[in-house]
Amino acid sequence: MAREQFDLIVFDWDGTLMDSTVHITRSIQAACRDLGLPVPGDEAASYVIGLGLREALQIAAPTLDPADYSRLAERYRFHYLIKGQVTELFVGVREMLAELRDRGYLLAVATGKSRVGLNRALDEARLTSIFDGTRCADETFSKPHPAMLHELTRELGQDNGRTLMIGDTTHDLQMAINAGVAGVGVGYGAHSPDSLEALSPRYVASDVASLALWLREHA
Repeated sequence: MAREQFDLIVFDWDGTLMDSTVHITRSIQAACRDLGLPVPGDEAASYVIGLGLREALQIAAPTLDPADYSRLAERYRFHYLIKGQVTELFVGVREMLAELRDRGYLLAVATGKSRVGLNRALDEARLTSIFDGTRCADETFSKPHPAMLHELTRELGQDNGRTLMIGDTTHDLQMAINAGVAGVGVGYGAHSPDSLEALSPRYVASDVASLALWLREHA
């Protein structure tokens, strides 16, 4: 029997499933500090979350000499991976994903993380087997280009009109618009609920519990 709305649900990772926004923000700021660059404020540093690393650092550190990009990226990775730093799934995420899987949805991830970074995160969260497909920024065009979503729908044999993208940034929602798929925002991540609402998503969830409820009733 056909589902009411969607067959494929695609999630962003950082700030949507994983509570990593603050850690990413601090890592960007620390990397800029290491190289003597102007340190972006919290809002500017968190704005770039969800983009590919090169695009993110170019925006967060606009005075960066292109020749020094690799040094800044290395310092970011150092701070992000610093020993003892642990990021966790948002409360309720594991249960929400398990419920969606039990209900027969295809699940995927479209993220600004690298393939190595996402594989590490999936392994640490013990979620590798729950997703049917994943796409990372170092494998294709960065958000908000629609390529990640188009590639996932083709790979999984799904229709854009029956695909839903869920994310915490305007980059995620603009990607959904560009790809011709529905979008839902989450207001507990990197971008403000007002900025998400400005892109007219189907819904903006205040927390994982409200997201799970909306999916239960509308997806």
